[in-house]
Amino acid sequence: MAEVLKGMPVAKAISEELKTRSEALQAQGVTPTLAIFRVGERDDDLSYERGAMKRAEQTGVTVKNVVLPADVDSETFFKTLEELNNDKTVHGILMFRPLPKHLDGEKARQMLAPEKDVDGCTDGSLAGVFANAKVGFPPCTAQAAMEILKFYGIDPKGKKAAVIGRSLVIGRPVAMMLMHANATVTICHTRTVDVPSITEEADIVIAASGQMESVGADYVSDGQTVIDVGIGWNEAKGKLCGDVKFEEVEPIVSAITPVPGGVGSVTTAVLCKHVIEAAERML
Repeated sequence: MAEVLKGMPVAKAISEELKTRSEALQAQGVTPTLAIFRVGERDDDLSYERGAMKRAEQTGVTVKNVVLPADVDSETFFKTLEELNNDKTVHGILMFRPLPKHLDGEKARQMLAPEKDVDGCTDGSLAGVFANAKVGFPPCTAQAAMEILKFYGIDPKGKKAAVIGRSLVIGRPVAMMLMHANATVTICHTRTVDVPSITEEADIVIAASGQMESVGADYVSDGQTVIDVGIGWNEAKGKLCGDVKFEEVEPIVSAITPVPGGVGSVTTAVLCKHVIEAAERML
């Protein structure tokens, strides 16, 4: 039976460290502040916002909610974003995406200041991930996967890692982060031939394709660590599921993250970590 790598102990450990770092900043007159920039009232945005605010309170991060109506005009939207970029009391900006179709999402992504881009969506942040440089920040989900490996003592050094998925949100960034941790990494995607033959040879498998329950027993082998990044609602089962068929894979591998309760529960802690690091850099 595999060790279940739960996310909550990881998030708790990160939060405790952050509280100490936040207190040190406040002693120097700096209050680490996150601006949550939201357009409209999407249910998924509101859910994540509530979780982020709760985590921020636990870590000593102040939250500034900046909310615009769904039909906001382009001029007002970009003026507000520019003001947040220039506000020296704001250290990190979480801009919910996708934006309504009448707003230029690509322009907004590029306009966001990389030094305040705490969820790693700008080209500047992604360049920092690829170069292993302190420019911007990695996407929170990608770093959450790495934080879980670190917490449970799973060192990627010298290991083979297979990443299923090549998105800029998780697949490619986490592959680069694994490589910086000295793993040998293969990225699998929709044009990869015979993905199971690659993943079953890996020591670490990151499932991040966004295809619910697409990774079954034929993808894995004994001794592996499986990090399941996916999450979606399975209508037939009436519950949340990941990219991995947990019931099939868990008896085979050595360690696996659950869904829910795995990677997703660490992301808000990583978000706050990025805000505090941004404040430390600015100081």
